[in-house]
Amino acid sequence: MIGLIIFSVIVLSGIMMYVKRQRRIRNYQLPANTRQLLTDHVPFYNNLDDNNKAIFEARIRDFLARTTIKGVDVQVEDIDRILIASAAIMLIFAFPDWRYNNLSEVLLYQKAFNAGYSTEGKERNIIGMVGDGPMHHEMILSQPSLRASFTNSTDGNNSALHEFAHLIDKADGAVDGVPEYLLSRQYLLPWLNRVRETILQMQMKGGSDINYYGATNEAEFFAVITEYFFERPAELEAHHPELYFLLDKMFHPAKG
Repeated sequence: MIGLIIFSVIVLSGIMMYVKRQRRIRNYQLPANTRQLLTDHVPFYNNLDDNNKAIFEARIRDFLARTTIKGVDVQVEDIDRILIASAAIMLIFAFPDWRYNNLSEVLLYQKAFNAGYSTEGKERNIIGMVGDGPMHHEMILSQPSLRASFTNSTDGNNSALHEFAHLIDKADGAVDGVPEYLLSRQYLLPWLNRVRETILQMQMKGGSDINYYGATNEAEFFAVITEYFFERPAELEAHHPELYFLLDKMFHPAKG
């Protein structure tokens, strides 16, 4: 009898938490200055027609309603929320049913940090990270890097896009540079072959127009080339047409 009571309490508590969460999601309101922030800082948004702008706004609202953004020794402002949500939705805009079910919280740091998540001491060269182990379902971003990524939106570097690319890669269970949920099966092997060939070329040359951090491994290559694809698409297509073609198949599958 006691066991049944305990079980009932647990179930009831779970139901109440679910109802509370759904109410919060349903009632969440975007900041009043959202459209102005998007217009001023997100070129992707400005390139959409009015209907798709409305869809983009609805999707960033849904993302922010479901995702906690918390500052660590820094004040989270409206612009931070909008930039983080924009990066998230840019990557999966062509997938209307996609949600980041492997993310619950984004921690915003006041500056770069080290592998131990500290902003003090040595080796503070990390500006973004997708958590694992005890940090599972969490992302960490440097506030200055986040803002700089959108201030200069054509340099091929965007720390938020980079980390959300890792989350997409991670969604199929392995962070291996092969986003199986985005890429049709027929393109998986050509993608992997092209990635490995490009990494080898980068390592042999010791440099590339692609951020050399992408030569670390296939997972980092996918994140780096995703930044390039969204920020400098024309240049990527000109210099690496096969990579551009495969990325276009990933992020814009409806184009055929």
